[in-house]
Amino acid sequence: MRVFSFKWLRLKLFWRNTIFFLLFWVSCWIFVNTFMYVHRSVFSDRCTDEESKNVLAGLCYDYIEGSVAGDLCEDLCVTHQLVYKHCLYYNPGKKVIQADWHDSSIILKSKSDAFSNFMEPFLLEESDSQTISDSELLVMVAVEIKNVIGLDLSNNTILPIMTERKKSQNWKIDLASMWSLFQQEEYLLFNLLQDFSRHVLHVIGTCGHFYAVEFLSAGHSWKQSLFNLEEVIGQCNSGHKRLNALLDIAVSFLDMVHQFDNDFSHRLHLCDVKPENFAIRNDLTVVAIDMDMAFFEPKMRNILEQKCTSDKDCNFFDCFSTCDLKTYMCGAQRENNNLQM
Repeated sequence: MRVFSFKWLRLKLFWRNTIFFLLFWVSCWIFVNTFMYVHRSVFSDRCTDEESKNVLAGLCYDYIEGSVAGDLCEDLCVTHQLVYKHCLYYNPGKKVIQADWHDSSIILKSKSDAFSNFMEPFLLEESDSQTISDSELLVMVAVEIKNVIGLDLSNNTILPIMTERKKSQNWKIDLASMWSLFQQEEYLLFNLLQDFSRHVLHVIGTCGHFYAVEFLSAGHSWKQSLFNLEEVIGQCNSGHKRLNALLDIAVSFLDMVHQFDNDFSHRLHLCDVKPENFAIRNDLTVVAIDMDMAFFEPKMRNILEQKCTSDKDCNFFDCFSTCDLKTYMCGAQRENNNLQM
């Protein structure tokens, strides 16, 4: 009788454990499939080929209608030498598209899908082409750039751009397109720094509110190596060559940090430091490919100097200061630096 009870108890425990395991497995399966469905429906459709092609079609419509201009518009919309490849990233504040142009890969970027989402230059609304002087244009552009990136630029930096625009036959269209670009911090940073730093992307051209930059493979945080060295140095079994490449990348990264800290009129702060925001060129130069969260010192101070009740209120992504509990204001001085992430 005891043997029978013992066997029955073992059988009961076995079936109970089996049922619990099956329930657990089914629950996990439902959770994973639900997550994947939600992920696809919420996120993946944000970066579809259809949507991205519609965005570029809208841009070309604006170009054909004479609303936008740029040195890449003809290749994108008429000769089709600039060909859509696929969408890389989308959120309400950024659109990133990969394309092929003259047998090379490039990246098209913009903060918004539509040109109409950007503000027009107010002088174009109030004046005709005969009443806007170079000095008025200079002041207008200087004020806008100061508002966007917090820097006062010299006339020598602005005047060549505006003179070229005004001499063109459709300069008002050119200016409206450039104005949409002036409202994008990353475009201004790339455009201003590309002649002074090898650690930023080169602007290849523009069309309306989209600007094109060189294509570089971004880093990744899910692999042992942050960068895909095989794309640069090729398949190599030599540990010595790979080690030298890693050392060159490390030195280049330190050089970038030193330059951003010391070589410009103001320190350039990086507030979103992650592998995906950097890449390497064939010569192993580290390049900042996403500078949406990069700020010069004047704007960085304005961002940090906010009301607070504790230090956690003074964190802005990877940049932070401390809270003064006497004034309940965050310090304008950043406490960490571009290496302390």
